[in-house]
Amino acid sequence: MTTFLPKDVQAGLDAARKKSLKKSSKLRVEVDGHSFRVLKFREDGFSLDVENAPRLRGLVDLYDGGRHLSQCLIVASEEEGDLMHYEFKRATAASERAPVDFYRGENAPVALITQDS
Repeated sequence: MTTFLPKDVQAGLDAARKKSLKKSSKLRVEVDGHSFRVLKFREDGFSLDVENAPRLRGLVDLYDGGRHLSQCLIVASEEEGDLMHYEFKRATAASERAPVDFYRGENAPVALITQDS
């Protein structure tokens, strides 16, 4: 049995697969004011469409919709078909609150109430 497909059929299948990946992913990477849709995400990195993404390198922000997930230091690792794979050198989780440099007790007061007489 042969597994040969005509070029136009193979191109159509590749386009449908890429469209499905874009539709299912809400993750995106932002760098220098540009945003790129993440097609595949792994623990050690992610993949972008090779046509739309340049060979990124350095500090990027990773978002899930409008929620900031992490700030990552990345490097382009390899190109595989129509995907460009990037690896994390560092991925720091984003936080909504500023970190504190002291221990905050579980039952600690959240405010000081004073009485003006």
